Amino acid sequence: MTDRNRPDKGFTRADPGKIERDAAAKAVLDNMAKLKALRLAREASEPPRPAAAVKKPRAKSKTSDEKAPALSDWLANQQNGGRRT
Repeated sequence: MTDRNRPDKGFTRADPGKIERDAAAKAVLDNMAKLKALRLAREASEPPRPAAAVKKPRAKSKTSDEKAPALSDWLANQQNGGRRT
């Protein structure tokens, strides 16, 4: 049996690569926090932008009174027009 109070061998030494990765990750997070603070300060000092214009809906190509041709008529038209599927 092993003694539970004794630390394992793998946890006694710090991996140099992990230390470098942690330092790089901390530097990136610090830089992101600094850039976010600068962006928020810049946006607070700017006058508010006008809201985007509302787009008008497009007109429908077919009116509700106009009925689509029957499938048989459409297929005949396609064959006569040179299309073969």
